[in-house]
Amino acid sequence: MLAKKPVNFVLIWCLWMLASCVPSHPKEEFSTEPEVLIDLDQIKKRGYINALVDNNSISYFIYKGQSMGYEYELLNDLAKHLGVGLKITITTGVDRAIDQLNRGEGDILAFSLAVTKERSKFIAFGNPHFHTHQVLVQRKPDSWRKMPVDEINSKLIRNPIELIGKEVYVLPGTSYETRLHHLSEEIGGDIIIRKDTTIAESESLMRKVAFGEIDYTVADHLIANVNAYYYPNLDVATPLSVSQRIAWATRINSPDLLAAMNEWMVKVKKEATFMVIFNRYYKSPRTSLIRLKSDYSSLGGNKLSPFDTLIKEGAQKLGWDWRLLASLVYQESHFLPQGESWAGARGLMQLMPATAQRFGAVDLDDPRQSLRAGVGYIRYLDRFWLKKVPDQKERIKFILASYNAGLSHIVDAWQLAKKHGKDSRRWDGQVEYILLKKSDPKFYRDPVVTAGYCKCEEPVNYVRDVLDRFEEYRLHIAS
Repeated sequence: MLAKKPVNFVLIWCLWMLASCVPSHPKEEFSTEPEVLIDLDQIKKRGYINALVDNNSISYFIYKGQSMGYEYELLNDLAKHLGVGLKITITTGVDRAIDQLNRGEGDILAFSLAVTKERSKFIAFGNPHFHTHQVLVQRKPDSWRKMPVDEINSKLIRNPIELIGKEVYVLPGTSYETRLHHLSEEIGGDIIIRKDTTIAESESLMRKVAFGEIDYTVADHLIANVNAYYYPNLDVATPLSVSQRIAWATRINSPDLLAAMNEWMVKVKKEATFMVIFNRYYKSPRTSLIRLKSDYSSLGGNKLSPFDTLIKEGAQKLGWDWRLLASLVYQESHFLPQGESWAGARGLMQLMPATAQRFGAVDLDDPRQSLRAGVGYIRYLDRFWLKKVPDQKERIKFILASYNAGLSHIVDAWQLAKKHGKDSRRWDGQVEYILLKKSDPKFYRDPVVTAGYCKCEEPVNYVRDVLDRFEEYRLHIAS
């Protein structure tokens, strides 16, 4: 027995030494300072601003084929103010988003972020959008509809002291987690803080409370109020913090972008635009509920339109991802089967009568006939461009431009590109560049041109818009 004691002592000592080597503070899970130098000048030269956004019922989602959301609409306005395009990058979790921002995977962190001293060490906050406070999200008693208000309140936590010893779930790295740590100190007792996965988001935790999977979480009171409309059994009336500023952020080494963003914020708040957008998402819970429950919302379903089945059949004939064809259909008609353009194009695919008849459509208001004819026309364009543009990804851009502007104008640009030393098999910056020159007499009067003058910004924008929307559909809608 005596011989075993030194062995046990040594083992315990070794384990203690190993434990003492573990850092007392957890290692940062994100890049704490910028790893790239990309400011406003570089963004303008590049031609677009890349925004990191969360995918939820407030910030960004797709409804009936259209991208929507508080952050999304304001970002579009900001991009126009800066004179650049907009690229959306979906991410989840504040730490992950800060990491992506500092690594250059985004230019703006467009989350509804609470401004804190700790976060200000790693990112630069812009002017606040609005002020809010944190609330406890808890479930009402099972028979709450039959209870008077006083009885309901008696069964709910109304004083934060009552959270001592209770489990509260939050996302790691959020201001909610920080607030619970501070609140534990203030009330003189431990709140048991459970961290959910970094790929979750606040709304998923509120859903878990509503469904009885967890008892408590913490949320911004504006978002909590919207979700309480979705789930009437949620109570969000217990405040847990003082008022906090909510703002977007940039990298610390992007002062020009930050200044431009602040200038825009001052401007947009003087106009009706800001409050219209704010009220649409934060003050219209009934409309939000309709969107959430719709099959045609990326929040509650996996459909883009009532015509998805027909679109999938057509895309299969083309060898396309069906979401690409859906993006084209949305661009043409917004999925409205009886729409008509100023030029007389009709139907889901917005075909001119002569083109529609050529490819077998008699009734352009019939979605099936319109799609069948539109797919037939696209197949014709594909065959035309096949030898000239072998790469399918590039060829799709030529097909889209031809569908919008007519084949002859794009053929002219292709001929001019060859003549002027451009790569006629590539669209971006090559044939696209020459197409934009077709309003210049030096180009549209060239002997190789057959279709003449064209103010061709529209087909260039059309190609970009259809492909950008396709990428958004790919993020949200299953194949």
